[in-house]
Amino acid sequence: MQTVKFIEVGPRDGFQNVKKYIPTEVKLKVIDLLIDAGVKSMEIGSFVHPKAIPQMKDAKEVVTKTLETHQDKGIEFFALVPNLFGAKAAAECGLKKIDTVISVSESHNKANINRTVEESLQGLERIRETLPDMEIILSMATTFTCPFEGITPIENVLNIIRQGVKIGIHQFCLADTIGQADPAMVRKTVQAVKEDFPDEYFELHIHDTRGMGIASTLAGIEAGIANVQAAVGGLGGCPFAPGASGNVASEDLIYMLDAMEIKTGVDFNKILAAAKYERQVIEGNYSGHQVLIGEHCNT
Repeated sequence: MQTVKFIEVGPRDGFQNVKKYIPTEVKLKVIDLLIDAGVKSMEIGSFVHPKAIPQMKDAKEVVTKTLETHQDKGIEFFALVPNLFGAKAAAECGLKKIDTVISVSESHNKANINRTVEESLQGLERIRETLPDMEIILSMATTFTCPFEGITPIENVLNIIRQGVKIGIHQFCLADTIGQADPAMVRKTVQAVKEDFPDEYFELHIHDTRGMGIASTLAGIEAGIANVQAAVGGLGGCPFAPGASGNVASEDLIYMLDAMEIKTGVDFNKILAAAKYERQVIEGNYSGHQVLIGEHCNT
């Protein structure tokens, strides 16, 4: 039986797109439910300025309380940081792993964080030098397509990874930021990346804006990436596709992998329950399908 590492990103990438503030206790309840479902790797917040993302103003409290409750359960917790200040804040809360984002596309990087790609790489290098013991994963936005530049050349993707490795980064996430990737595109990019960097660690983060998220994620798995991200409920959005759903729904992905006898260690019925609870207490843009159907018995 094939095994896939499942990474839950709903408490960050899903929650940050919700306009109405989610009470801290609700965020913690969702995290508890996901852990009870068997999730072993989870992004639980973002250390950004509250003016930029008000939803993340309680990130320190969420991270601290989560670690206090679950730190002895062998779960990999991490948070997104935009810069060295955020990285230091994450470290002070006790996190051993952080995630930072650089767009492969110059235009998107400039629009997203008002920096050139080179400036972002320099900032990443400062984080690496300042926090030598911190585990860092570089999420590469617009790996497949860009809202300003169209299809992203694979060589541009390889170049970012190449520069990241020189800095001392050995974990990367290939991100389909606006949900335009198709299975063939994902397969081709993953194959190229794995061929040039066989010893580096890669994750895959696909959006479901156009309904191709599950298929594209499976294409990435079949092409050689066995570490995939999703968000419970499919909660999320895309700033460059107003009204569109964002993330692949965790429960949909787990259902498919179960059906294909691909092991994740996550209990479908329990993660479905987490998605149902989330829908009851959080007003958001959901894309999950399984919550509308019901439970099933794993075989």
